[in-house]
Amino acid sequence: MWHVEARIALILSFILTLTTPAIACSVTADYRVPTNLELASNAELVLLGRVVGEVEGADPWDRKLLVEPVQAIKGEMPEGTVSISHAGLVPEDRPDFGILSNPYELNQAHPLSYIGACIRTMFPRGTTVLFFLGRAPDGEGWRPSGGPFSRWAEDVLDEQAPWLMLTQLYVDIAAAPESERKAMLEAERGELAAMADDPVARLIAADIARQIEGPNPTWHEVMEREMEAHRELDSAMDAVADVEASADEPHETGLADAMEDPER
Repeated sequence: MWHVEARIALILSFILTLTTPAIACSVTADYRVPTNLELASNAELVLLGRVVGEVEGADPWDRKLLVEPVQAIKGEMPEGTVSISHAGLVPEDRPDFGILSNPYELNQAHPLSYIGACIRTMFPRGTTVLFFLGRAPDGEGWRPSGGPFSRWAEDVLDEQAPWLMLTQLYVDIAAAPESERKAMLEAERGELAAMADDPVARLIAADIARQIEGPNPTWHEVMEREMEAHRELDSAMDAVADVEASADEPHETGLADAMEDPER
């Protein structure tokens, strides 16, 4: 089950798609966020790269992020600086948007995916990111691959980062015949799950288990679950408030009894 913060962010993102038309997105009820394995399978290029700048456009959606390639996890290693459409640097007047990915989050997308555009579009200069990319329609440069709320661009700290290790695994599995993929996933999950004293191994095993389960739920199912969770949270908070209010009320019966009994 998702954390309360993630649920609230998801609900807010739904609202923001109605209030920020310039960069907002909307998804259909049957939309499914791609699994991490699907993300690796569908990307033409999976690139580890360092953010070095941007090319400004007529509006925020037209700018391009400039990335210095470090390693190609999938596809051919690009020569020279790579440009990525629909992304750019964190604005100087909004340093609060310079949020780095949680290195131990392997399921949810970067928090900025939930503020209106449905994908992460802002990056701090100098950060190293694992990008899932497809060719831009004009053949010049690249664009995000994966679609709304996917983990198409997450910061990684070093070559031992769990997300980088997991992506390398999924790229390898996606390249194998489909008939062999489940067995490969199960074997890897089994080995990692057996490492009882390694919390990171267990996190990776949990994500592999999600890939074995298959496609993510539809957007309609996700919203239903999140709204229900929100209602349950409201009910729990109301119950706590009732208990606190009851504790603050004077106990009239006990006071009357004490007045009748002078020994008290």
